[in-house]
Amino acid sequence: MPQKFDVAIIGGGPGGYVAAIRASQLGFKAVLIEKDRVGGICLNWGCIPTKALLKSAELYNLIKRADEFGLKVGNFSFDFKKIIQRSRQVAERLTRGVEFLLKKNNVTKISGHGFILKPGLVGVKTNTDEIEIETNHIIIATG
Repeated sequence: MPQKFDVAIIGGGPGGYVAAIRASQLGFKAVLIEKDRVGGICLNWGCIPTKALLKSAELYNLIKRADEFGLKVGNFSFDFKKIIQRSRQVAERLTRGVEFLLKKNNVTKISGHGFILKPGLVGVKTNTDEIEIETNHIIIATG
């Protein structure tokens, strides 16, 4: 028996999760289907982690120039493992924020690969099962 939703969104990036939240705010019963992590490439692997890495590099370069600012800094170095760990933590914190917004706005999230079976019917292949979703509207937000 298929689950029923007013709107099914395939893709949990910035287009998909925003569409799901807005649909719910407008009174639609919404489901968001994402095969990996909500937030998309930019939040999880691209822009956001890269900006965190750049911030560490910027700080390192400023410390190297400390003398120009009248500051004395002894031996200093960097721990690349910690730098990478921090960039992942930044992305993880923002991903949890998106998940919180989905939950707060009563959006159902299904982890799996979504695909259209026919008009009004979406399939989702999860790690353990295959689900069918009956819906009035389908939004494809796969980037």
